[in-house]
Amino acid sequence: MKKMKGLFRIIFGRTAFVVLFLLIQIGFLFSCVRWLSGYLVYVYGGMIALTVLVVVHILNENVNPSFKIAWMVPVLVIPVFGTLLYLFVQMQIGTKIIAARLKVTAEETAPYLKQEETAADALRNESQGMTNLAHYVKEYGGFPIYQGTSVEYFPLGDDMFPELKRQLSLAKHFIFMEYFIIERGVMWDEILEILEQKAAEGVEVRVMYDGMCSMVLLPYRYPKLLEKKGIQCKMFSPIKPTLSTHQNNRDHRKICVIDGHTAFTGGVNLADEYINQKLRFGHWKDTAVMLQGEAVRSFTMMFLQMWNITERRGEDYKQYLGNPQQVCLQKAAGGFVMPYGDSPLDKENIGELVYIDILNQAKKYVHIMTPYLILDHEMVTALTFAAKRGVETIIIMPHIPDKKYAYMLARSYYRELIEAGVQIYEYTPGFVHAKSFVSDDEKAVVGTINLDFRSLYLHFECGVLMYQNVAVQAVEQDFEETLEKCCRITLEDCRRYPFLKSFAGQLMRFVAPLM
Repeated sequence: MKKMKGLFRIIFGRTAFVVLFLLIQIGFLFSCVRWLSGYLVYVYGGMIALTVLVVVHILNENVNPSFKIAWMVPVLVIPVFGTLLYLFVQMQIGTKIIAARLKVTAEETAPYLKQEETAADALRNESQGMTNLAHYVKEYGGFPIYQGTSVEYFPLGDDMFPELKRQLSLAKHFIFMEYFIIERGVMWDEILEILEQKAAEGVEVRVMYDGMCSMVLLPYRYPKLLEKKGIQCKMFSPIKPTLSTHQNNRDHRKICVIDGHTAFTGGVNLADEYINQKLRFGHWKDTAVMLQGEAVRSFTMMFLQMWNITERRGEDYKQYLGNPQQVCLQKAAGGFVMPYGDSPLDKENIGELVYIDILNQAKKYVHIMTPYLILDHEMVTALTFAAKRGVETIIIMPHIPDKKYAYMLARSYYRELIEAGVQIYEYTPGFVHAKSFVSDDEKAVVGTINLDFRSLYLHFECGVLMYQNVAVQAVEQDFEETLEKCCRITLEDCRRYPFLKSFAGQLMRFVAPLM
């Protein structure tokens, strides 16, 4: 009976409605193509000319070559439909509106994200390479590098959860939460109970989650339910039954800011599998960090930039700066910390370039954990070049994948990486959802950015780069301990991988940038 109710909810629910209307619109596009084919004699010449212009435009567009190939294949193979689809995507105004609003909110927050000269001078004395990277992130992303910040690393979501609850319960002024996934269960119910209590005490609570949740995880009007509890809530880019490219740009960030002095980020969403309260794909390996100190300011402004995309009233940003000195730091706030965000709408691939810089600057090792491995040419080159230079380059992947197509795609890269000297291991107890880089006992990144096209090009993401911070060693220690639970993939394993799965993965690489 319970299964029947679930089936009826799916069939007659909002998800089915959205899918149905999307299919109707796709069918309409096909009908237009079919109608045009009836007038082939009259439109053939025009369509050929239009296709040539589109191909020339794609070739000269300032985008990653992988995206050019992914578009040129349908445009040239099915010229009428492919060309119309490309034009339809390019003419969407939704992304332009969001990009314009983000530019405004970034300008509004810029006065509160100035680079402190003392931190810049200290970094310059330590490393010119890191100084150059910090300069890039500040100039093209808007986020400075900080001193005076402690970082606590959590090797599992299970470890982070109790501390997150403890910090939330200490909030006195405001709580900001921005997550890709929120799902009702043990984790969210316990957090929601704290948020309700804090809102009743007069603490300002804002919650934002990605609109994909409304498809299967939360009721569409869930923000209204939270507002009745005194919690401000909104969905980022709610899914609507219209073909629109901006719906492809999801908010994949995980951010919690408390009173401007404490922040959390990492791979952990607010759902039970992330703390192993629900079994999905074996043991769920995820990571997170807690920041306390000056660098929290960047996460505060990052949240407000996204929140105010849909707001038209003015925001008093200054009141949310907090006073990091009020927090008694339990760990030494040594080294440097640089939180940063990445947007798919500014034509600047900060997430990928930070990773590539780590690979290019590495002298001894680069150790990586990622759930997905769907790479462009630049990332393949950086990984293989690091290994060819003699840098120990190791990637830990899931042994039990959450998406079979993504795993088949990942396997299509294994052979060329292994042949170049990159070591690939799979986490045998289950699924790795962690996104981390650590190199040379000096620098590490923990955040939300996967090694796939979605994270590197299509989603809103965030991360924390740590340099000479004590947490770097904790990231490396966790990597070594995780490696002991992994099996190494060899060239022989690649040869034994089933042909059909291997071919399917290779075939999907044509459209991987658009998936």
